[in-house]
Amino acid sequence: MIVRRFASSFSAKPGGFKLPPTIRQLLASPHTPAPDAPPITVSGWIKSIRRQKNVAFAVLTDGSSPQGLQAVFVGNGDGVKALTNGAAVRLTGKLVPSPGAGQDKELLVDLGKAGESGAKGEVRVLGSCDPEIYPIQKQALSTEYLRDHSHLRARTDAIAAMIRLRDALKKNISTFFDEQGFVYTHTPVLTGNDAEGAGEAFQIAEIPSAQHPASVLLPSSPSSSPSPSSSPAAPTATATAAPSPLGGTLAHEKEFFSRPAHLTVSHQLHLEALATALARVYTLSPCFRAERSQTGRHLAEFWMLEAEWVQAGGVGETCDFVEACVRKVVGGLVHGGSGELEVLWRGGEGSRRQAMSDAVKPDGKPWKRMTYTEAVEALEAEHARTKKFEYEPRWGRALQSEHERWLAETFVKGPVFVTDYPAVLKPFYMRRNCSASGAEDRDRETVACFDLLVPHVGELVGGSVREERPSVLESRMREAFGEAGVREYEWYLDLRRYGGAPHVGFGMGFERLVGWVGGIENVRECVPFPRWAGRMLL
Repeated sequence: MIVRRFASSFSAKPGGFKLPPTIRQLLASPHTPAPDAPPITVSGWIKSIRRQKNVAFAVLTDGSSPQGLQAVFVGNGDGVKALTNGAAVRLTGKLVPSPGAGQDKELLVDLGKAGESGAKGEVRVLGSCDPEIYPIQKQALSTEYLRDHSHLRARTDAIAAMIRLRDALKKNISTFFDEQGFVYTHTPVLTGNDAEGAGEAFQIAEIPSAQHPASVLLPSSPSSSPSPSSSPAAPTATATAAPSPLGGTLAHEKEFFSRPAHLTVSHQLHLEALATALARVYTLSPCFRAERSQTGRHLAEFWMLEAEWVQAGGVGETCDFVEACVRKVVGGLVHGGSGELEVLWRGGEGSRRQAMSDAVKPDGKPWKRMTYTEAVEALEAEHARTKKFEYEPRWGRALQSEHERWLAETFVKGPVFVTDYPAVLKPFYMRRNCSASGAEDRDRETVACFDLLVPHVGELVGGSVREERPSVLESRMREAFGEAGVREYEWYLDLRRYGGAPHVGFGMGFERLVGWVGGIENVRECVPFPRWAGRMLL
């Protein structure tokens, strides 16, 4: 008996277990409910409730779809008295064709007559919600109010649609990269590198106590890999901290990892290391930047799609790949009738949405390409004529947001790749271009890179050919970081010394992609729990 009872607690087909269908799955099913079909049970939250004398109507949502499931309650009215907006419920009834407009199916919950048994439907309140004090009321709620209630704002139509849009984009990204033969990889969030070299990385705080157990037995460590000038018998130590009575160094005692550590601003350098072994790699991972900007384009915590692959095709071929990626990832949603986009674009500019839709048509015109020099010339001519820019454009200066948006929205009227920026504006790892004569002009030196600018967003993607020549890379590292920095990035030079091959890569701001596709003005509404300078509620 005990053995039989124990065995019965396990599924006969553990590999075949499946959760009940979601509301999205129920509504999407092409099958018409049969009259003799058995009752089903659906769980979710009450979105709205309307009571009449002999019948009540409720809209039930489980967050899986922009469209809720209408539940019709007949019979004993006492069963629906506890239903309020926001309450979590479990309803049992029959899925039937809906005679009303607005939905094809509805859930008929027959509660029978009061005092009678054998009712075909059931209402069970899993979690009550007092409608008088519920923060998410049916009237319009301001953006700032919802930011203050970020733990509840996913219950609104727009934020829920944004989260589902993120999910759909992520799935399309996975499909595209899988078709291109890429390997998805997990890269560290904690790092000793500052890939951008902008000094805006969050640093992990030092350990206040000098007696941290991790520091007791740590010796001074050599560099991670030998350089050509060193030998295994005599490794060169990179740490120069003062000696410690614990047998390590004072730096070991103060730093958990025995060296300064940061939250990563980019996964690029780690991806480059993996690309030298796996050829094509990508990740969609969180990044962090200690930037105090309060604009609608920046977050302290954000997600980046980053890819690295071995390729000798240069900037042009990389732009081809990025354009194909965006068209495939976004076009499948835009032209596939996504209900999330209908919610997010409700009340938005129709012309702006149409422009975005036209840009990602599979058979649309190729996106415009221009060099940084050509872009600056166009900006200078416009500024000389209208004086419209707050920041005067000039060769050698970074393009500001107003410049990027004018190029995409007014000058090109669509997405545009801007290539070959001045070397002084870009990080050390980008490959230097040579002039037509073969002699490099230091004042006008450029690198093989690009930014993809799109209307109403500005920069969406940034990428480059990575510098594969060890001597040139070492020279640029020395210019950027000094001699100590070259020693710190010795491992990065090793990637070129030992079987290094020409390779390229790019990074795409995921929240900016969500904003462009969903018509969302501020990136703080493109992520479930936004963090920016001075604000982190959860």
